[in-house]
Amino acid sequence: MGTEPGITSHSHSSTELCEPAVRLYSEALSHGCVPRADIAPAPCLIEMALLHPDPSDPTMMRPVPPSAALARLLQPITRDIYAQVRRSAALVDSLAPLAGIASEDPNLSITVLEGKGLIGSALEEAAISAETEVLTAQPGGHRSPEQIQQGLANGLSAVGRGARLRHIYQHPARYSSPVRNYLEQMPPDQVQVRTMEQTIDRLIIFDHTVAFIPATADRTVALQIRHPALVRYLVQVYEVLWAQATPITEQLQTAAPGTPVTAVQQSIARLLVEGNQDESVARTLGISVRTCRAHISKLMQTLDATSRTHLGALLVRSGIVEPQPVRHGPAAPRKRDDGPR
Repeated sequence: MGTEPGITSHSHSSTELCEPAVRLYSEALSHGCVPRADIAPAPCLIEMALLHPDPSDPTMMRPVPPSAALARLLQPITRDIYAQVRRSAALVDSLAPLAGIASEDPNLSITVLEGKGLIGSALEEAAISAETEVLTAQPGGHRSPEQIQQGLANGLSAVGRGARLRHIYQHPARYSSPVRNYLEQMPPDQVQVRTMEQTIDRLIIFDHTVAFIPATADRTVALQIRHPALVRYLVQVYEVLWAQATPITEQLQTAAPGTPVTAVQQSIARLLVEGNQDESVARTLGISVRTCRAHISKLMQTLDATSRTHLGALLVRSGIVEPQPVRHGPAAPRKRDDGPR
């Protein structure tokens, strides 16, 4: 629609009424018409078709009733809404019958959980639903009070439904007060715990149907896995670790039964002889660097070592650690056989 002669352009949008337009439209509704010359400051009245020429007097403009104007202005919006509703209904009719198929599709059964709150909620929900068995592998020897409380709540939810729990920790967890407190509050006939020197990163499996693993090093992102083949594989990995781990009710044995060192100190000794630094040893065994160095100090005192180099030699000589095999250079490249195959 073009602009009426003598009507100036407007800076505001075509969906607004400026103050002069509201005043003139109100006047037109009150008196039945306004002079055409008066509407020059309010071109939006023409743009929105709120005024139309008086058939009997071309110098006057008559108002369109507000209800009629509103119905006309809303008509395009109403058409769009109806079209959107029809499209939505068509999508529901087409996709709703496929929802059951999609929920069973293993290719769509890996969910990324971002944020410790969301991860905790997912674990809690899975624990509440557990009915048969919960498997966990927890690296490190220290559990924070928050972790223990959350683990206790989830564990009690699972055993309350008749599920059995199996935990794999690293050896230092045997000396952890929070871990002992956790076990004291759990029914012993439904919870089994084993420890090992090294284990995989955190792994939790509920009823052999859903597994949780970290997706980032800081564990602020996790994967919730429901793919049957992946869950089955993770269960197999867990069973291999379980078979190699030592029940927490059994005393750890060292390679040299008569040597006055603990199993954890023997693990530290072996890693030191392999050339690992204190930080690497602590990270591997799931203990703090301070605790690691305290164990190294005890090893030096036990063996009367005067230096780290001296300690390495004494560890091998005492039988605490087996000597490392001599590593030869890379093998010569095999001669290619171009004969008949």
